[in-house]
Amino acid sequence: MDNTVLAQEIREHLLEVITAHKSDECDIHPYDLAQELLKLRDISEDDYEYLCKKIPSDLFAEILCEMPNYVQEEISDVLSDKKIANITSKMDSDDASMLIYNISQNDEEAAETILSKLDDEDKKIIEQLNSYEENESGAYMQSELFRASLNEKIGDSLNKLKQLKEEDELDNIFHAHIVDINGLFIGSIGLEELILFDRDLKYSDIPEDKFKNYSLNDKEDIEDAVDMFTNYNLSALPVVDSTNKLLGRITHDDIHDIIQQIDTKQLYSLAGVSDDAEQEESMYLIGRNRAIWLGINLITAVLASLVIGLFDATIQSLVALAVLMPIVASMGGNAGTQTLTVTVRQMALGEISYQDAKKIIYKEVMISIVNGVLFASIIGMVAYLWFNLPLLGVVIAISMIINLFSAGFFGAVIPIILQKKGIDPAIGSTVILTTVTDVVGFFSFLGLATIILL
Repeated sequence: MDNTVLAQEIREHLLEVITAHKSDECDIHPYDLAQELLKLRDISEDDYEYLCKKIPSDLFAEILCEMPNYVQEEISDVLSDKKIANITSKMDSDDASMLIYNISQNDEEAAETILSKLDDEDKKIIEQLNSYEENESGAYMQSELFRASLNEKIGDSLNKLKQLKEEDELDNIFHAHIVDINGLFIGSIGLEELILFDRDLKYSDIPEDKFKNYSLNDKEDIEDAVDMFTNYNLSALPVVDSTNKLLGRITHDDIHDIIQQIDTKQLYSLAGVSDDAEQEESMYLIGRNRAIWLGINLITAVLASLVIGLFDATIQSLVALAVLMPIVASMGGNAGTQTLTVTVRQMALGEISYQDAKKIIYKEVMISIVNGVLFASIIGMVAYLWFNLPLLGVVIAISMIINLFSAGFFGAVIPIILQKKGIDPAIGSTVILTTVTDVVGFFSFLGLATIILL
């Protein structure tokens, strides 16, 4: 479809959505609207800016939460500071603080101006959330939650919740978070549990075993929150300060996004690529970061080539060795990558630790030996039939077993040692392991060939 026609269709549809929204008849999810707006941004900047200015602030607040960070960063180039401030005021506090942070990455002055146009309470909350370090749990919490006093009647608090919902002040409420007279966190009770009790009862009358006491300090690492959500099947997690005062909550949708970020970072690290660097707009910065790892890889490749150079006379006397060398190295590299990926992933999920080292190494070594014997038999027979040299089949078979053994052993040992030393095992493991499997593979194959065949 022609871009002009597509832009016209999207524009007309979004204008219909705006009309429906004004009469409370819009039932399209903000994510779907965000995707349409992103398409329009790519094919018609004028239409995109026109629609952004037409969309009501309360609807745009929901849409903008579904937009990528780079779109949020540039929104101050499209909308007035006054409208962005109005949009920000309609957001949950965690989304609002993220929007202001993203805008500041592109235009710090605009971010400050938008903040100044918010009321004092919203401004204070956003500044507090943005004061946390990126890895701290407090940076991901929202201040909006269903809070109830220990001496409050259940019925009174539920009426308060009903009013807050009608005023669209709260959403995604799963628990009542109970505090004492000083605002200190006591515990949480699920709404499905709460409706079972008489409304004239106070929260202090509820049996203690009905309260869940899960909480997280605002300074703790966000990955601790991820572990708690995963291990305890939580939908929301209260956040407290060092005195146990209730500050806010982290919800499951934020944790889902964080898990994606962690997985992406780990995937990039295994490939020797920086997640932060890849988000840069500068091709120079991205290329420089990749070049560093490629340079390290070049050094390791030279090391493997030096090993081959030690046996140049052996290779010249038997050309078949040059044909079969890549097979040994490739099988070792792939086997090592399998072990490395599984080990690093299990570490990230907290399923294994340094104390499990012996068990993990033993398991991976045994799997590698079994696979080594299997594929050694196959490649040994192939080498014999291919070059009609029985001893050549024996050489490559033994070398295959040695290299797959080393791949399994070092694929498990390297990330465990790196983690013990306080180094992210996903970052340097691949380069080290590739060097090991290449060197061991070439040295064992060519060394055995020199001893047995010549």
